[in-house]
Amino acid sequence: MSAPAARSGGQRQYTALILAGSRGAADPVASAARLPHKALVPIAGRAMVLRVIDTLRQIPEVGRIVLCIDDPRIVTSLPELRAAVEAGEIATVAAAHSPAASVLAALKRVSEPLPLLIATADHPLLTAEMVRYFLGALGDAEAAATVATEALIAPAYPQTRRTYVRLKDGAYSGCNLFAFVSPDAARAAQFWTEVERYRKQPWRLFAAAGPWSLLLFLLRRLDLAAAVARLSQTLNVRLRVVTLPFAEAAIDVDKPSDLALVEKIFASRVASWPLGDGFAGKVSTTPGVPQGKSGHGV
Repeated sequence: MSAPAARSGGQRQYTALILAGSRGAADPVASAARLPHKALVPIAGRAMVLRVIDTLRQIPEVGRIVLCIDDPRIVTSLPELRAAVEAGEIATVAAAHSPAASVLAALKRVSEPLPLLIATADHPLLTAEMVRYFLGALGDAEAAATVATEALIAPAYPQTRRTYVRLKDGAYSGCNLFAFVSPDAARAAQFWTEVERYRKQPWRLFAAAGPWSLLLFLLRRLDLAAAVARLSQTLNVRLRVVTLPFAEAAIDVDKPSDLALVEKIFASRVASWPLGDGFAGKVSTTPGVPQGKSGHGV
């Protein structure tokens, strides 16, 4: 497929892929909201997929946006999104049977997809600061992912339940923000398709890197840097995992309780903006973090 023309500029321009597929026919969030798809569920009166698009449009490094969908109603139900697609401002590509498979398919179907930035439609708390922090930490990585620490998330949002990978230097939760920069990153995407079913069983990820890696993980002898180094060696891809300083980066909307928490967080954000809720669709910020701050990763 052909994606819309990228915005011009001197810096590296990313294709932003928004994953808006479904893991199953009966999504609890969509069902609770009585809507055909979770991506359409409103957050402070605006569909969460539009919240993610709003954020990505603020980022100079994003040259074009591609929406990966399994249901055309995501587009047809939202006049604003339908108009953007019809005008060629946003492209669409068909989702595959899983998030990782969808990314792998997009790498093949989207013209000149690299470098590819990947976000998800159920992450309405995503901000431009989070994305730019991530991009600023990529360095020479060929593929990268994001995490936040339990030490950051738990005190800020003790009511949220996250899946953590527990390592020697702490516990980490994924943040649904990824990048594939070079053609060799396809090997990382392929590996992702093989292990994503085990996202609730992190030990299986280390088993895929070899028995010694699994043993070190089980004995809590691996820190994050060592784990990334071992996986990079296994895949022959320069990997990086960026630890984000934003607790909200780890909170997506998988269940109705997540939706209630996100609504509460978003309401507090809107209250802090100078123009109140009239500003909600235009600016996405994370309080307390300087804009444009670069990140670091391992």
